[in-house]
Amino acid sequence: MLKIERILCPVDFSEYSIRAYDYAYSLAKHYGAKLVIEHVVQPITVTYPYYGFPDVTAYDVYWNISSDAEKRLRDLARSHAVNGVRPEWVVDKGVAPDAILSAAEERDASLIVMGTHGRRGLDRLAVGSVTERVMRRARCPVLAVRKPAHDFISPDASGDPVRLQKILLCTDFSAHSERALDYALSLAQEYNAELTLLHVLEDMSPAKNLLAATSEAMRALEEAVPRDAGNWCRVKCLVRMGKPYQEIIQLAQEEQSDLVVLGVRGRNALDLALFGSTTHRVIQLGSSPVLAIHI
Repeated sequence: MLKIERILCPVDFSEYSIRAYDYAYSLAKHYGAKLVIEHVVQPITVTYPYYGFPDVTAYDVYWNISSDAEKRLRDLARSHAVNGVRPEWVVDKGVAPDAILSAAEERDASLIVMGTHGRRGLDRLAVGSVTERVMRRARCPVLAVRKPAHDFISPDASGDPVRLQKILLCTDFSAHSERALDYALSLAQEYNAELTLLHVLEDMSPAKNLLAATSEAMRALEEAVPRDAGNWCRVKCLVRMGKPYQEIIQLAQEEQSDLVVLGVRGRNALDLALFGSTTHRVIQLGSSPVLAIHI
C-alpha cells in the first residue's frame, strides 16, 4: 500500500503557496503524514546581487525578515492545527531551490507540495522558476499547485480544505507511468474520486491502423487497472490522438479535473528534455495542479 509519511510544503506567503498549503494539509490529514512548512529567506546578496551592503545592515535585514517569517509560519500552522494534524515549521536561509531540496533530503520527504505562479504571454514556456527547478532535481514526487480554472477548495464539515473529485492520469505504459498509476489509484481511494486513465496516440502515420491502435491501447489501459479498483473508486479509460500535453490539458479542462498525475523518467539530461516537452508544458499551460512522480 502506498505510504506518504512526510510532506514538505515550502511557502512564500503568496496566494499560490497558501493554496498549496491547503493541499499539503489535506494530504497529511488523509495519509496521517507529518507536515513541515518551510520558508526560505534568501540572502540579500542573492536577491540584489548588484548592490553592496554593509555586514551589519545585511544581518539586520535578514534577522527582521526571518523573525517575521517565523511569526507568519507559526500563525499558519496554528490556524490548521485540527483533526490530528500538527504542522511543524522551519525558516531556512539560502537559495530557494537548493534550500528546499536540502530540507527534503534531511527529512526524507515522501512528497513536496509547492505553489507555482505560472506565466502568460511569450515567456510562459520559460524555464527557471523555483518550482520547476525543484521538480527537476527532487528525489520524491512533487505536487505543483496553480490556481485552478474552477474552485473546488472549500472546507467541508470535516475541516478538509481540499476536495479531489476528479483525477486524471496520462500513461504511456512505461515503468514510470506504472508508478504514477499507484499514486493516482491511492489518491482516488483516499478521496473517493473518479479516476480517468488517458493514453495519447502520437505521430500516427497513414500506414497505421488507427482503429487497431486505439483498441490495443484501450485494452492495455483496462488491464492496468486492478480488478478490485471498482470497489473503492470509479475508473474510466480514454484513448486520444495528438500531442500528449495538448490532449492532457484539453481533457483536464473538459472534465474539470482537480489533479493531473504524470510520471517523470528521471533526472539525467535526456530525461529533463522529455520532462520539458510534456510535464513542463502541462504545468505552464494547463490550469490543474500537477503531481509529478519520479522513479
